[in-house]
Amino acid sequence: MAHDFQEDIDAVQRIGAVPTILDVVCRATGMGYAAVVRVTEDRWIACQVLDNIHFGLPAGGELPVETTLCHEVRQSREIIVIDNVAEDPVYSAHHTPKLYGLKSYISMPIILPDGRYFGTLCAIDPKPAALNNPQVLGTFKLFAELIAYHLEADEKLNLANANLLDAESTARLREQFIAVLGHDLRNPLASLDGGLNILQREPQSERSTRVLNMMRGSILRMSGMIDNVMDFARGRLGGGLGLRRETDRPLGPTLMQVVSEIRSAHPDRQIDVEIDLPGLFDVDHERLAQMFSNLLGNSIAHGSTHHPIRVLGTVEGGELTLEIANAGTAIPDTAIEKLFQPFSRSDAGTHDQGLGLGLYIASQIAKAHGGHIDVASDDQQTVFTFRMPAIVPES
Repeated sequence: MAHDFQEDIDAVQRIGAVPTILDVVCRATGMGYAAVVRVTEDRWIACQVLDNIHFGLPAGGELPVETTLCHEVRQSREIIVIDNVAEDPVYSAHHTPKLYGLKSYISMPIILPDGRYFGTLCAIDPKPAALNNPQVLGTFKLFAELIAYHLEADEKLNLANANLLDAESTARLREQFIAVLGHDLRNPLASLDGGLNILQREPQSERSTRVLNMMRGSILRMSGMIDNVMDFARGRLGGGLGLRRETDRPLGPTLMQVVSEIRSAHPDRQIDVEIDLPGLFDVDHERLAQMFSNLLGNSIAHGSTHHPIRVLGTVEGGELTLEIANAGTAIPDTAIEKLFQPFSRSDAGTHDQGLGLGLYIASQIAKAHGGHIDVASDDQQTVFTFRMPAIVPES
């Protein structure tokens, strides 16, 4: 049976982090074209691209595989990196740079965890670039591993959906799916986070600092996506959304930690916070932090970048209230009706939409605490309001 390469393109495009990865690759290297490419013995197909230099090859586009350096990467399973073609002792006379007018080039193999070869994460530019250094090579390696783990998880999920025939297989595949998300996806993410921690302790230029902050935001967003998918899988496949209530520490610092993380990941966004939650409450701190992060992340993704996001936390009349407000385009009434359903996504077309699970998980956490989330939206602002009984622990 002939291989369906459209399935490969679709699999890459289902990875919500890929547009951010390609953007970070271009910003970190100064190169103008980056792509995730499917490469076989006889096919070279772009699955997702970022083209800032009008190279003209979109997602789904093909090149004769024998004319590409990715073909050689597939044969050797080793990275090819060229800072300046004219000065490179190996590739200065190579046919590929001459054919496509390249001066700089980098291609990292994407190898699935089971050893199968998928393709490459590559970038090109008609100008030389400083690529052959530990920062760039390490970033490409970690991104390629992350893409590979996402592809394998997608493949396993598709297989799971095809094989859910009875209760026994449902339980078995549920545990397998959650294990893949909880372990395999977090491993490359942890490596990337560790590498960033090392880089951020070293002196950096202003440009490098901006790129590192962007990468930190990508890690935070990808980690949140993994948490949301795991919770969705547990809730829909029988595990349930459990709470671990605590009554021995105040809630305010927990919420402020979320604000600090979001600010660090998005230093260009202003977040005005007024949180006054004196005393102790019978809540699951980690779950409420997850809910708050999802709501605040939604405002970051869809709110106006020219106005601050406002956060207000109060306790009044036996009710704990948390408001997150942002300026921006009003949400249509028809969209509000579906806003808290799983896989509900905006029609805005931004790269930061994620999987469409964040608001659904937030609403489930609110319900688990005996509360609810309301949304009001007009041309002036959109406000998400979480309310729950302010249950105070017995002394």
